[in-house]
Amino acid sequence: MAHQAASRAERRSGDRGGLSIFTVIITLVVVVFFGAIVDFGRQLDARHDANIAAEEAARAGAGQIDADRAYAHGGTFVINRSEAFRAAQNYLHAGGYTGTVTPIGDHRIRVHVTVTRRTIFLPLIGITALHVQADAVADLVTGVEGEDR
Repeated sequence: MAHQAASRAERRSGDRGGLSIFTVIITLVVVVFFGAIVDFGRQLDARHDANIAAEEAARAGAGQIDADRAYAHGGTFVINRSEAFRAAQNYLHAGGYTGTVTPIGDHRIRVHVTVTRRTIFLPLIGITALHVQADAVADLVTGVEGEDR
């Protein structure tokens, strides 16, 4: 009888700590999973911000017409390239965004924006930042009906 009691005690002591290791592993997996949900939600928010910043900066740039050509040459409406570049860059810098501004021809401007967001939970698995990019193009449109010139 004493031998059976000692045998049971040995079996129980061999399993000690097994549940705590399992609990630690499952807890880590759950934290990483929910952390990924939070951080990737932040990435979607950053993508939305980048799209809006690119669109608005492009609009700000496309609104900069060359007044000399518009009034002196019979109403030829074209983008003032230097003013368009400056207006779009000012919009980006005012919002804390980084990006590039490229005039395309005389009636169009393209803005490329990059947004970087630091992660909250993903550094646990080595991902410290998420990067998103957005592009927008705006056309110079004039007239009530929006006829391109």
